[in-house]
Amino acid sequence: QVQLVESGGGLVQAGGSLRLSCAASVSFGSIFIINNMGWYRQAPGKQRELVANISRGGTTNYVDSVKGRFTISRDNERNTLYLQMNSLKPGDTGVYYCAARLRAVDYWGRGTQVTVSS
Repeated sequence: QVQLVESGGGLVQAGGSLRLSCAASVSFGSIFIINNMGWYRQAPGKQRELVANISRGGTTNYVDSVKGRFTISRDNERNTLYLQMNSLKPGDTGVYYCAARLRAVDYWGRGTQVTVSS
C-alpha cells in the first residue's frame, strides 16, 4: 500500500515559483519499487490532467504547456517526489495531486492548492 501527502502549494504572483513535495510511504519498501510517479492538476470546472511523470530510472514526460518551466524529480532514498514550478502563469492555477502506480493500482494524494494571480 502507498500513501501520498502533498505540500508546498500556495498563492503566488505570475512569474513566481513554487516547489511542490510529495512525501510517500510504502508499506513494503521505498518508492524505488514504484516505476511511475507523477503530478496531475485539476483546474476549476476542468478535468484532471497529467502535468508530468517520472520513471524509476529518471525518464521524464511533461505536458506541452509546462515544458521548459516545470521540473519533476524524485528522491528514492527520501521517498519524496518533487515538482519545481517556475515562471508560473494564471493558467497553472489548480489543485495539484501526486500519483503513483504500483502493481496495477493507482494511488493518489489529497492534493495541494496552487493559485497564480495575474
